[in-house]
Amino acid sequence: MNNIHKTNRYLVLGLILTLLSGMILSGLTRAAQAADRGSRQREFKDSRHHHDRYYPAHGQVIRALPHNHRVVVHGGTRFYFSGGVWFRPQGPRFAIVLPPVGLFVPFLPPYFTTIWVGGVPYYYANEVYYAHRGDGYVVVEPPNKEVSEAPPSADQMFIYPRLGQSEQKQADDRYECHRWAKDQTGFDPTQPPESTPETQNIKRRADYQRAMSACLDGRGYTVK
Repeated sequence: MNNIHKTNRYLVLGLILTLLSGMILSGLTRAAQAADRGSRQREFKDSRHHHDRYYPAHGQVIRALPHNHRVVVHGGTRFYFSGGVWFRPQGPRFAIVLPPVGLFVPFLPPYFTTIWVGGVPYYYANEVYYAHRGDGYVVVEPPNKEVSEAPPSADQMFIYPRLGQSEQKQADDRYECHRWAKDQTGFDPTQPPESTPETQNIKRRADYQRAMSACLDGRGYTVK
């Protein structure tokens, strides 16, 4: 009889331990899922000036910087940049922020959008405006004059995604074709005109537009 009681006690104890283990595992799983949900960044679509790209919302705090980040020091503060997004130290973590006006960088964000104000090009991405300064670019206030999305005196290019490409895909393709056309022709419409004869600039612009059209056509767009 004692052996039976002992066996029953062991069975009950085993059952209790099994239930407790299941409860602990379930709690850990729920905690991990909650942490995973909390670590996902909220995103927004930046549609200003037809930029049409997604970025993590400003104000969020992350634990670690992207591996490919770049460092820019301004006013004694270190800022970090990756993929068009700016970060600033916040304790042991990093907050997603807007860079301060006046911050100088030797590079532009990927997939920037060029706008024109009074014949001068500005570069826009993720709610930040950049202007050309010396051998780099500086963060500036949003222009308070009329903004054009086409270069002065340039023929407007209409692009139709005949394969149903998404807005994100269209932005990627336009950027890649711009880089290719610039490399092929040596002309960059996002930069101020060079001090060369106007007839030469007109020819180079036309060559650039033909290269852009050919590239986009090859990627499934109709260009007019």
